[in-house]
Amino acid sequence: MSARILIIDDIDANVRLLEAKMTAEYYEVLMASEGQSGIALAKSQLPDIILLDVMMPGLSGYEICRRLKEDPDTRHIPVVLVTALDGRDDLLAGLDAGADDFMTKPIDDVMLMARLKGLVRLKLAIDGLRMLEASGRRMGVIAGTSARLGGFGGRILIVDDNPRQAQRMVSELGLDHRPIVESDAEKALLSARGPIDLMIINMDATSFDGLRLAAMVRSESSTRFMPILAIMDTDQRDRLVKAMELGVNDILARPIDPQELTLRARTQIKRKRYTDLLRSNLDQSLELAVTDQLTGLHNRRYMVTQLSALVARAVKGGDPVSILMIDIDHFKKINDGFGHDVGDMVLREFSVLLASNVRAIDLPCRYGGEEFIVVMPGTDADAALRIAERIRKSVFETSFSLGSEGEALAVTVSIGLACADGDMDTPETLLKRADEAVYEAKAGGRNQVIVRSI
Repeated sequence: MSARILIIDDIDANVRLLEAKMTAEYYEVLMASEGQSGIALAKSQLPDIILLDVMMPGLSGYEICRRLKEDPDTRHIPVVLVTALDGRDDLLAGLDAGADDFMTKPIDDVMLMARLKGLVRLKLAIDGLRMLEASGRRMGVIAGTSARLGGFGGRILIVDDNPRQAQRMVSELGLDHRPIVESDAEKALLSARGPIDLMIINMDATSFDGLRLAAMVRSESSTRFMPILAIMDTDQRDRLVKAMELGVNDILARPIDPQELTLRARTQIKRKRYTDLLRSNLDQSLELAVTDQLTGLHNRRYMVTQLSALVARAVKGGDPVSILMIDIDHFKKINDGFGHDVGDMVLREFSVLLASNVRAIDLPCRYGGEEFIVVMPGTDADAALRIAERIRKSVFETSFSLGSEGEALAVTVSIGLACADGDMDTPETLLKRADEAVYEAKAGGRNQVIVRSI
């Protein structure tokens, strides 16, 4: 897969070498020779990956990385620090600055491409969620995600059959997180389906195949997006590349450095919480897009979609579907006489009553204004009539609150019923018959149910 790579390095030879390697793999390459211009380019072009040199005049790579990760516009872009420094302190400083990976020169081309492909897959998935979330923000149904999310207090599943190594990880991670250990791969897979923020797998385990476990985690819908940190001997180049191809998010070399373990775990948990927040906001926006904001019932758009599918099934010989069109009698007088606030209270109270008097399989919706629709799958006209009468009677016997102590309002409804059980029905004809039945009910004195046949 292709992607846009931003290279920030003050040495032209390094830039040209990386550019040649990236171009040969069909990546689009952007270049900056110092920190400020690199940050500006990252904000304006929003690349998919940033390859960042550490040792530069002016702003160091660590400071550039820190600023990128603090900016809401760029914090989601993976940053790979590329440097000739190979000391432990340099690695920890890079991870602490927020870097997603750390590669030392001379760069192993195979490893570089494997890591880039993994990060690009992750970035594309996040971009998809961000685009959908942005649509929700433009519609005004969700707020943004500007808050900083911490990487502490995570639920970490350690899958390791080496008890001493597992206990060392528990001791280190237990200071900030809630780690649990599982030595059996099948039991670990079951545990992973629960609320887990990070899975750490010992790829060199003797009692199970760590690569196969990672593949199984990625293949299941319930665990597909869980971050995986692999513990392995980095000299096993082929296995390391395979782990990245299978979707492992990060690699921690053996022997385990406690501080590096802590920093890499924190990075993965922060990223998961960010993507979880995006998915939560997306779910919320989808829910709000099909929900009437005043009453909490489904809206007209959702009703039409569901009704279309049910009617299509009915005309092909499937179960019948009935609809009730319900209109609150004299609702304009309520608004004019008591105010729109009281009118809204009546609509909300009626919606609760309506939802309480239909079955679990029925779909009560607000059609518009004071009109409501109940879609009733697998229901013939006789069964629908019994439910319609129950709704009518319940409304008639209920005193609706006016918001003032002791004051109440009597409300009635007119209901039109239509049933699709023939081969010529469409959602439009069904709604038209129900609408005609409502008008007949109103003309006949209101507070009644009228059934309109074909």
